Amino acid sequence: MTKALLDWIQIIISLVLIVLILIQNTSGGLGHTFGNTLYHSRRGLEKLTFYLTIIFTILLITFSLVRLVI
Repeated sequence: MTKALLDWIQIIISLVLIVLILIQNTSGGLGHTFGNTLYHSRRGLEKLTFYLTIIFTILLITFSLVRLVI
């Protein structure tokens, strides 16, 4: 029962993580890679999305390791 529950939690976290990554703003593309850089600070919803992506990534890694041990 716990393995099935952990599987569903991983699926839900993965889907949320995919959505969070897709809604992030990619302003610049390869132009920023080759030296055309401007300082850009995250504000508001962009900052929240960034932090939520980090949190959900840590959660996914944690649940994956727990699932591996069980």
